[in-house]
Amino acid sequence: MKERVIALGFFDGVHLGHGALLRRTAEEAARRGCTPAVFTFDRPPKEVVTGVPCPLINSPEDRRDLIRRLYGIGDVLMVPFDQEMMTTPWDDYIVRILVGRYHAVHLVAGHDHRFGHKNQGTPELLAQKCAELGLGCDIIPKVEVAGITVSSTYIRRLVELGQIDRANRFLGHPHTLTGTVRHGRGIGSSRLFPTANLIIPPHVLVPSHGVYATRATLEDGSCYAAVTNVGTRPTVHNGTDITVEACLLDFQGDLYGKTLRVEFYEHLRQEIRFDSLEALRAQIQADADATRAYFADGVPMFSAGGH
Repeated sequence: MKERVIALGFFDGVHLGHGALLRRTAEEAARRGCTPAVFTFDRPPKEVVTGVPCPLINSPEDRRDLIRRLYGIGDVLMVPFDQEMMTTPWDDYIVRILVGRYHAVHLVAGHDHRFGHKNQGTPELLAQKCAELGLGCDIIPKVEVAGITVSSTYIRRLVELGQIDRANRFLGHPHTLTGTVRHGRGIGSSRLFPTANLIIPPHVLVPSHGVYATRATLEDGSCYAAVTNVGTRPTVHNGTDITVEACLLDFQGDLYGKTLRVEFYEHLRQEIRFDSLEALRAQIQADADATRAYFADGVPMFSAGGH
């Protein structure tokens, strides 16, 4: 039987507040000689309960990857939030699911964590129940940056506004979007620069329209500075579909069908319509120069994962 120290939460964004939970989980697991783990859901409970789609900072795959990559926790229990989960009483959730099914010996939760049927479980009840059962328990206080509580809700707003460098301060890492490269209209690759048109997973937020300094990582781990355009590409395309198109600098090769992780660092400019492809080409060259200059001093460091 694999005993686990389990962090509880939804972990959208895997931000600095979540980081405090994840670091504590890894420490306690090392102390006990157990497996550090995360118990989370495949979709937001609120979305299932209300039926209203909830746009998220990350796809489930990106959440799992960020938890593993930044905090070294590979055991991410991503459980379907179904009728059983929705109707399980809070104490049953601890005893039958976390302890019975997943062998928890210690639970770590945030100061505002709610769980169980109708959200009746609170951090206080969790701590009491753990004491009764002889389980370890940590309730992690809120984390603040510049006097503001770090929360997924606040970070979602920053991402929507395109305030990426500020969002990254609260995330503790660059805002991350992973998608599969699809064929675009080919205008980028044939007349301008090689571009990767990303299919964004459903219900995942894209930053506000504009052009960003980003870094793109391929499946083999190779990394390129990239200029990424979010929006409708008004010069070459008059439609309204939102596209995320990364132009990888100094890259040669075919990206079609590959998975690309794009990390957003800085908002360079608004998306604008140009009178000609030549004007667009000149602007993309200027954006490429600005992106190279941004990364010339090395990739900015963040405080996630205790780096």
